[in-house]
Amino acid sequence: MNLLPKSTADFGSTEYWNSFFRKRGKQAFEWYGEYPELCTQLHQYIKPKDEILVVGCGNSKLSMDLYDVGFKKITNIDISPVVIKQMQEANRLNRPEMTWNQMDATAMTFPNETFSVVLDKGTLDALFTDESTTVVTMVRNYFAEIGRVLRPAGRYVCISLLQEHILREVVSHFPAAHFMLRIVRCPEAGKGRGTEDAPNADGSSLVVFAIVATKLKNMPLRVLEVGLAGSHIERVQRPEEIIAAVAATQKAAMVCNGLARGSIAGMAEVSLDLFSPSDKERPRYTIHVLDQAPKRGNGKYAAFIVPQGRETEWLFATPAGRRKLQESAKFDRLAIVTLHRGHLYTDLEAVKAELAESVKSLAPQQVLQGASIPYLSIGAEVGRRETIHTGRSELSGEYVVEEIAGENGRLFRRLVFLSNQAVVQSEAALKMARVRGSRAPQKVIDAGYLACQHHLFMTVGVQLAANMDATGSCPIAVVGLGGGGLCTFIRECLKKTTITAVEIDPEVEQIAVKYFGLTLDARLRVVIADGLQFLADEAARGAHYSALLFDVDSKDASVGMSCPPAAFLEREVLANVRKLTGDCGLFVLNLVCRNEALRETTVEGLKRAYRYVLSYQLEEDVNEIFYCTDNERLKEVTNWQELLRTAADDVNKLARKEKLTLEQELVDLSDFITALKI
Repeated sequence: MNLLPKSTADFGSTEYWNSFFRKRGKQAFEWYGEYPELCTQLHQYIKPKDEILVVGCGNSKLSMDLYDVGFKKITNIDISPVVIKQMQEANRLNRPEMTWNQMDATAMTFPNETFSVVLDKGTLDALFTDESTTVVTMVRNYFAEIGRVLRPAGRYVCISLLQEHILREVVSHFPAAHFMLRIVRCPEAGKGRGTEDAPNADGSSLVVFAIVATKLKNMPLRVLEVGLAGSHIERVQRPEEIIAAVAATQKAAMVCNGLARGSIAGMAEVSLDLFSPSDKERPRYTIHVLDQAPKRGNGKYAAFIVPQGRETEWLFATPAGRRKLQESAKFDRLAIVTLHRGHLYTDLEAVKAELAESVKSLAPQQVLQGASIPYLSIGAEVGRRETIHTGRSELSGEYVVEEIAGENGRLFRRLVFLSNQAVVQSEAALKMARVRGSRAPQKVIDAGYLACQHHLFMTVGVQLAANMDATGSCPIAVVGLGGGGLCTFIRECLKKTTITAVEIDPEVEQIAVKYFGLTLDARLRVVIADGLQFLADEAARGAHYSALLFDVDSKDASVGMSCPPAAFLEREVLANVRKLTGDCGLFVLNLVCRNEALRETTVEGLKRAYRYVLSYQLEEDVNEIFYCTDNERLKEVTNWQELLRTAADDVNKLARKEKLTLEQELVDLSDFITALKI
């Protein structure tokens, strides 16, 4: 049975509604929700003493339900004489004080200022079918009639789906007509309702709003308010802010509806940010929704809460990692939730309670309504994140130094730039140790911890250069300081080295010294300079380095190479690097490149600058370490393998000797040598 219009133009016609009510008979058409779903909003803005006009009442039970709970002064009007006759007959005995009149809401016959409330459930939407001149004129007449029959301080309460053209007219008309305007969401309304053309019997929902326009005699300043999250009401300055907030809510609902109706297995994950009502600028949670093809033994749906501070780990921070997590969790759909810095989270149970409605809204239709949704996590804690310092760099913007608890409670200190919060710029492990002048053990930086595995293989390159340096000294330059983890490890492990670290951002140097244990002395200095200019200046003055390391990231996400910036691989720059390393020195490059063609171009450039080039691809990371030299001792691949094995073995032994590690092998010699390639 076709009960809803195929053409939206039908909505405004008397003929359509007469036909509709004849087909529907005595079954109430509660398209936008029934009284139990709307009562929270209705009771907030309508009181039993109010004189209420219900426009476009249809055969909805809303008037009857309001009457039955104490709202006796209700007048109903509708354009359809058929439905008015039906409702008069249905309510004559049980609701004698309620009146029913056949009347056009755009040309009402009531005296001015008759009612304290005009209640509209879907009538505005039915009238405002398009933006044609005829329809817009009719709607403006309707609004004018509402303003005429309302008393001062009276309210127009309209339940609507708020299509954009409707909302724009609402925010344009009512403030100009001296109405205080508030838009609130009716979260319980519309759930599980749909049409033949837009079925949602699967539990997906329409997004239903209440327009609350309060008539004032004089309003020197317009008052615009919006409440789309619980009871929180926010005052805004511009109509565009209301339009944007409503659109965002509708788009989120559209995503949820799509997820309820179908699977996204084989497609990209869906990500949504959740905001606290009191903070629209910073997301409180991010939810990544992933589907996989159903498998026997899998659960249907679960949520995984990532402990705060661990959201940057590969397993949680990357699409590939999250896919791996879903496979191991064994759920057809997994909602992975990350917690953002700058917010307080009391405990895991509080987080679950706060997320409950959002997680439920992302469930597939196979999950029965009311069914319990499993919550997974690592341990029973929400995680720990403590802000140690915040600041601003002139070059990179705002940043935070924070401490987080990792696996087994181990503490880590991190530097994160807020412009790219998904990336940890620097990380150091903390340990408890006795410090001179302090009775109790203090938190200190663990110099033996390397957050980035590629730093270990760059260190092997430095040791190779040291072993080949006949002078017994080993001056090296590291372009890219960060928190100084690589420089600190080399300084503590390889005592022959003297290190010049090049960093463009003076703020980063201060952070490294104050918060990441970087020690500046005769063996380690920092030069604040642009790396490219430093290389040119050093080459011009005839400087020499036994090893020169590039460990600098790119800020340009549009290219397929994130380390180093493309400018560092230009022919002129590599020529300067070659001058600085001379005939016997070593250039060590950390390359992160996902574009194979770009990688090949990079390799060609390295081979133009150096005769002998070898690389090592890290197993678990995208980093690839290139060792480049013109030293004749490394002419043959067997020589590379022999000398790199010796260098790696030296690093293992020296790290143990300097008590930087308890492991027998930081570098797995067999795997390392086997994976080397020209």
